[in-house]
Amino acid sequence: MMNFVFKFHPRAVFASLIACLCSAMLCTAVSANTLRYASQDDPQTLDPHAANLLPTTRVIAQIYESLVARDQQFKIVPGLALWWSNPDSKTWRFKLRPNVKFHDGSPFTADDVVFSVERALHPQSQLKASLVGVATAKKIDDFTVDLIMKDPNPILINNLFLFRVMSKIWATKNGALAPQNYKASEDTFASRNANGTGPFMVKLRQPDVKTVLVANPNWWNIASTEKGNITQVEMLPIKSNATRVAALLSGEVDFVLDPPQQDVARLKKEANIRVSEGSDARIQYFAFDQFRDELLYSSVKGKNPFKDLRVRQAVAHAIDASAIRQVVMRGLSIPTGSLVPEGTQGYTKDVEKRLPVDREKAKALLTEAGYPTGFSVTLDCGINQPAADICQAAASMLSQVGIRTTPNIVPLANYFQKLQRFDTSFYLLSWGTSTFDALDTLQAVLEKNRGEQTTGGDSNYGRYSNPKMDDIIGKIKVEMDMKKRNLLIHDALVLNQTDIATLPLHQPVIPWAMRKNVTAVFTPNNVPYFFRFKMN
Repeated sequence: MMNFVFKFHPRAVFASLIACLCSAMLCTAVSANTLRYASQDDPQTLDPHAANLLPTTRVIAQIYESLVARDQQFKIVPGLALWWSNPDSKTWRFKLRPNVKFHDGSPFTADDVVFSVERALHPQSQLKASLVGVATAKKIDDFTVDLIMKDPNPILINNLFLFRVMSKIWATKNGALAPQNYKASEDTFASRNANGTGPFMVKLRQPDVKTVLVANPNWWNIASTEKGNITQVEMLPIKSNATRVAALLSGEVDFVLDPPQQDVARLKKEANIRVSEGSDARIQYFAFDQFRDELLYSSVKGKNPFKDLRVRQAVAHAIDASAIRQVVMRGLSIPTGSLVPEGTQGYTKDVEKRLPVDREKAKALLTEAGYPTGFSVTLDCGINQPAADICQAAASMLSQVGIRTTPNIVPLANYFQKLQRFDTSFYLLSWGTSTFDALDTLQAVLEKNRGEQTTGGDSNYGRYSNPKMDDIIGKIKVEMDMKKRNLLIHDALVLNQTDIATLPLHQPVIPWAMRKNVTAVFTPNNVPYFFRFKMN
């Protein structure tokens, strides 16, 4: 069993973090239009096609753009494409916006879209889901592109919001034709540098220290009525909750994306602080290794308890989502049994139902499954809050029914790579329906993982596999009748509950904390679009 033990002196760590924070900010005054942003997470890469991870998306979305965008109400609007049409089930045509420049001054054309489609569909890309059903891209002229479909996709436009366009000239010049192999921890030019068409450009990139973005003076949408007045963004990863909050209260940072739940009530009472809250389009869930015949990190030898539905049911009966909401989340979560949140295409209320907390039932199920004295297992969790605290609480609840659970708290940069190697027996993760359609979650989390050649199962790290689930998801991908499609989505969500393929926990309620002179537009995908921010 692999466990990580951390020993440190709290005062020394706090002093060190303060010193690092001061160094990262250079301890100098900043201009009135510089937004100092702090989060516990640092973006793992600048490559727009490498890693489909939220901390990475938060910086990529400032730099790179797609054919479509979303407005302040989060409705799909034109982006790098002026308009699009669907002349037949196998073709989507996009008329591109003229006079758009990349940050290096080179022109944006159809060649860049064709190149980016090929790159995003590369086996190493984790953004293949943004092009579900797409076989290839075809240039019609300099400002017209066809996406040729191998299968029809009724929500392609929603998917395309995640697809980012790179410069073919820049990528060729800098040896970045293929996306970074994030799973293998590859270091590439595109993972450290960026060249998009978006509202901000990269000025400085120091991983785990500081990333500085500056406003793009030649942005095609610079006259947008949604545009704020931020000219520079300093993105500071501050791991310590206490240090992050202290920096906000002292005025050393202006905006904290992830204030700890236990401090939100206090921050709301501070005269110089504003807290904005909204429901995240994200579900946090537990998942299990359902593939191996013997768990990697368990006292059980020669067997895999999680292959037995009764064991997974015991876990469900043992974990009290309402208690976690009250004690860990401080009320900032909505317990659920659904893998997609309300407001997502295909969601229905009946899939919210959770198995009741019943620890005696859990013990009986374990005995019936052949584990009368229980067993031990390691629960993998990212070090970010509140995930670490949730895992501690869940471990205590599981241990009460005989599943002696040891949380393994892993630094976030290593955590995703660990999961992508399937180096786990039991883990906590969250998934956001960034397209606001359930297929995004279903195909990533529940479809069989068939390797890098497909868009299915990219985040199915427990390697759950059910041919019935795969069949339903396959039908959802190509069903053009939305009523029939919604029924199929409902079937998939119910099957997730029946199989306990994953165990949904809750939908987080996201607080953003900022100085009173900052105005931010909250987004349901928990990505701050800095071009809309204002400071006075």
